[in-house]
Amino acid sequence: MEKIRISSLAKELGVKSGILIEKCHEKGLTHITHHANTLIPEQAESIKQVFVGGAKKPAPAKEEPKVKAPVVTTVVEPKREEKAPQVTPQVTPQVAPRSGVSSAQQGKMVRVPPKVPHQPQQSPVVRVTPVKTFWKRKPQHGGYMSKRRDSSGGYTELKKAPIKEKVTKIALEPPITVKDLSSKMGIRANEIITKLLLEHNIRVTINHILSEEIVQLLGVEYGIEIEIKKKDTTDDRGFLSEQVPSKAEDMVYRAPIVTFLGHVDHGKTSLLDCIRMTNVAAGEVGGITQHIGAYKVELHGKHIVFLDTPGHEAFTAMRARGANITDVVVLVVAADDGVMPQTEEALNHAKAANVPIVVALNKIDKPGANPLRVKQQLAALDLSPEEWGGKTQFVETSALTKKGIDVLLERLLLESEILELKANPKSSARGVVLEAHLSEGRGVVASVLIQDGTLRQGDSILCGKTFGKARLMINDKGLEVKEAGPAIPVSVSDFSSVPEAGDKFFVVKDIAKAREIAQERQQQQRETSLSKYQHVTLDSLYSKIAEGKVKEIKVILKADFKGSVEVLKKSLEELSTSEIKVKILHCGVGGISESDVLLADASDALVIGFYVATEDKARILAEEKGVEIRHYKIIYDATNEVKSAMEGMLEPESKEVVLGQVEIRQVYGTSKYGNVAGCYVKSGKVTRNSNIRLIRGGIIVFEGKLESLKIVKDDAKEVRAGFECGLKIANYDDIKPGDIVESFEIQKIARTLSV
Repeated sequence: MEKIRISSLAKELGVKSGILIEKCHEKGLTHITHHANTLIPEQAESIKQVFVGGAKKPAPAKEEPKVKAPVVTTVVEPKREEKAPQVTPQVTPQVAPRSGVSSAQQGKMVRVPPKVPHQPQQSPVVRVTPVKTFWKRKPQHGGYMSKRRDSSGGYTELKKAPIKEKVTKIALEPPITVKDLSSKMGIRANEIITKLLLEHNIRVTINHILSEEIVQLLGVEYGIEIEIKKKDTTDDRGFLSEQVPSKAEDMVYRAPIVTFLGHVDHGKTSLLDCIRMTNVAAGEVGGITQHIGAYKVELHGKHIVFLDTPGHEAFTAMRARGANITDVVVLVVAADDGVMPQTEEALNHAKAANVPIVVALNKIDKPGANPLRVKQQLAALDLSPEEWGGKTQFVETSALTKKGIDVLLERLLLESEILELKANPKSSARGVVLEAHLSEGRGVVASVLIQDGTLRQGDSILCGKTFGKARLMINDKGLEVKEAGPAIPVSVSDFSSVPEAGDKFFVVKDIAKAREIAQERQQQQRETSLSKYQHVTLDSLYSKIAEGKVKEIKVILKADFKGSVEVLKKSLEELSTSEIKVKILHCGVGGISESDVLLADASDALVIGFYVATEDKARILAEEKGVEIRHYKIIYDATNEVKSAMEGMLEPESKEVVLGQVEIRQVYGTSKYGNVAGCYVKSGKVTRNSNIRLIRGGIIVFEGKLESLKIVKDDAKEVRAGFECGLKIANYDDIKPGDIVESFEIQKIARTLSV
């Protein structure tokens, strides 16, 4: 027997489920409380009779058998579907019959009509307009409203907001800030900042510059491919002056550029003096070359340009710079000293430059000279002489007796002919800066070596981050020249600032364009330095707190040449250790000024001047402020004194020294002092103020100090081996016969700086 649901019956009768449930309660069916409840067929038929019986009130058949009164039927429609036509209650004169539902009343069938669509051709209908409920309106896609009322009272369609596609690939140029990355990726900046903090322990703000590694990492995590575009290098762009095309007939042989490399005090400069017939070494403080010098020498109508570089390990960078611009390297080795560590460094620089090497065995006139031993040492370094089947030319020389000088020059000319060195003097000049400094009378002066083209007075020059005009040119002889061709060293005046040693220079047509490019390079350098800035992380923050005891020596450095500044700065910074750091606050070329003293006073720094003087006002101000100014003429003196100062700042090393051992033989308990030990000094001594440790069975059970030390009843400062004594350990009474009391002290030992 199939049961009928209340909801199905209500739909069949065309009434609401609530009304149907009320009728069920009138019939005594109180268990019906929900539209999902069911009825048996007999109960359902009984309920049907209630609705069918109340649907029609006809007149008595006997009185008016042929007259039918109009029946008013209310059609209750079910829940309408979306966009279904509206059906309103209507009054009809007659109800259409429907099969399936019947009631025997006066022999007539009365049926409840189903839901029918509105027919305009039927009888007039009374429409009921429903009340608008704007608060129930659902928003459309693309916005809250899809239509807008116009001036005429109608509605116009609004354009839906376009759906933004997810970014999958972006391109950025450094420096990249959090703001730039957020804008390109379409991700809120706060989200990126939070992600870096929580997942990577990196604290940043919206204007922080991110490293390329962090940017790429964020791209991977967000599923976005990030391309970091590098800015074009200014050396290769088309802003330089148009170069004259090099034709075969324009190319001429140029002088070879020869660099002297080797260990300090092996005679490089003295050998060059002999070649130039000058005395340069006497002009160098301490006999050590402090700068790179360039000199032109003529032999048999041919020219050779020599570069003299420092030989000490502190000038490694300067030696490397010299090797990179040279055609031939002369490796100077003292025949008596042989190969030294700096000799190997110089050899490595020459090999890295991939240039021919000629070995000069200098100081051959000394009694201890051993050329054979030097050749063996160099052969072990893959530098074998020609007579041994190698490819390297060895020349025995003596700067004192001038032995082998002519042979050396001929070998150099031979090497240059093999290389077939050529240049185009008709093109615009280009070259490299050897050294630069600030001259009191000439301003900024740069020693340059022309590699190609011809440099003329008045030419506009772009050199690294600086620019200027070649207003005054002086050759290596100290004479003013109007022009200089390939492989000629000259000093050029009138730059906007001191260029870096090793910077390339070019001649440009327009000084305004040179200024623009120089400023662009300066900005690019600032951006690069900012991008290299190490952002504070939580880990580094904790480490900085842990390193609160790290000491600093702050230095303001001034020197006469840019190269000297570089070398001195590097040498001082290399002195830094994990405990003491050397921090260069400011460095520059020129004398010590008031601003340097003020900076030193504000930051508690030391002022170091190398081959420069202190202005009078700066000296007076330094005396008033108590700022220390140190002047040096030899770089090693500066580094050694700073090193000594750092050693004085080091915490002394603590060393434990055992004084002696005492054996406890008897323990006496006292009410006033506690346990007192009767002892015998086995070795060394025990002192009243010494530290002690109590050893029992080879295990240290207590460390502390003595409260008292006595011989019989008298106080004693110390007791030596072979004597008996009595002692009391401070704040400790757990002593037993057989225990060993070891006496020791902590000694402070001054430390030396190890880097």
